[in-house]
Amino acid sequence: MEIVCLLGSPRTAGNSTAVARRFCESAESLGAGVRTFALNQLQYSGCQGCMACKNELERCVLEDDLTEVLDAVYEADVLVLASPVYYGDVSSQLKAFIDRTFSYLVSDYTVNTNMSRLKPGKRLVFILAQGDPDEKQHADIFQRYAHFFEWYGFVDSRPIRVCGVMDEGEAAKRADVMDLAKRTAEELCS
Repeated sequence: MEIVCLLGSPRTAGNSTAVARRFCESAESLGAGVRTFALNQLQYSGCQGCMACKNELERCVLEDDLTEVLDAVYEADVLVLASPVYYGDVSSQLKAFIDRTFSYLVSDYTVNTNMSRLKPGKRLVFILAQGDPDEKQHADIFQRYAHFFEWYGFVDSRPIRVCGVMDEGEAAKRADVMDLAKRTAEELCS
């Protein structure tokens, strides 16, 4: 099993990163291959809306550090997206990646029943860490983005949310969340 993990936090020791690391360490201990990309350390642009991926190429026309990430997702069985919640959404680093996944859709995706260039059957783990302790706040983030990944053929999408964590290191102290990350890896890798 091949896993690609995208860390959307600008903080290298952030809460979403800690949860993602627990998931990835657990998966690796079960024999999975894991490639991790810290998006904030890469140089890339957001989608340019140029439509080259629909009219000229079957991939994103931009050549930058995100090219390798987009290619890695083609080969992955599981994609892990980890992000803090900033202003009610994922970080801008992760949002730019998500926008660039538009290139995964075939040119006639609006009428084609097979909309994606990715092989079907991939799984998604979506890790979100938010400072607000109210679980009702920002609960729509996962559903919103999981919907797009369904278009790409992802068949199993799992959220891992940790609420009420503001300072670095708080999530790592939450046994419930860290156990959920470990259990999720065990379920997907066995």
